[in-house]
Amino acid sequence: MENQTLKLTGNVPASLDNQSRGGSGAVTPQPRIEIDSGRVAPITLDEVKRYRDFTTLLRKADEHLGIIGYTEHGLRHAGLVSSIAQNILLHLRYPERQAQLAAIAGYLHDIGNVINRNVHGETGAILVLQLLLQLGMSVDEAAVVAAAVGNHEKQTGVAVSDVAAAVIIADKSDVHRSRVRNPNPAEFDIHDRVNFSAVHSFVRVDDVKHSIALELTIDEEAGAGVMDYFEIFLQRMLACRRAAKFLGCQFELVINKNRMI
Repeated sequence: MENQTLKLTGNVPASLDNQSRGGSGAVTPQPRIEIDSGRVAPITLDEVKRYRDFTTLLRKADEHLGIIGYTEHGLRHAGLVSSIAQNILLHLRYPERQAQLAAIAGYLHDIGNVINRNVHGETGAILVLQLLLQLGMSVDEAAVVAAAVGNHEKQTGVAVSDVAAAVIIADKSDVHRSRVRNPNPAEFDIHDRVNFSAVHSFVRVDDVKHSIALELTIDEEAGAGVMDYFEIFLQRMLACRRAAKFLGCQFELVINKNRMI
């Protein structure tokens, strides 16, 4: 098949750093880029981040969730999940390209919220598959990323690959007060209280002990205790346990230095 060139119209953001820190400053537009769909080199995370359509959809998705009262699911969350998913596989000594695919899937996993919160994993997978193929990713790799996106939800998601398993754990591990949008603590729901009470979270991977631990520091005086955490996160932790098992690891939850599971 002859090489084809896909021209991405419009300007491409130079950097997402400001948005990843929660800022609202304007992004300096850069010249249009051309991507060869018959390329030999694989699509990178950096190219995905610079693709205008992905950036626009992720921002609109987060905007829609904010309107209906959900915690932050924007570029900060996307970037963090991407980094954690990649690091999980790297620490478990998976091939670097597999870790890169996990990073791409982690970055794009919530894009389906632009359509609807319900079944956003499945709708996101369809969007991601189409756009990655347009961007020039191989069908094999695009299928892996799309499956990870389509299986990250705790209700219906299944770890169908190492990439999917890493994204599930990374997504469920983002618990932090920076995700709370509501400025009035008196109006917090239980999700706001739990996230606001979490002052530190860290995913620790031990490839010798074959363990993946989510370590949380919770300020119980901030409005939520350990039991509140379990009330809304138990299903998420069970999803993490299944994903860790797929990776040949045991999942552990540590809250305030006390192992809970």
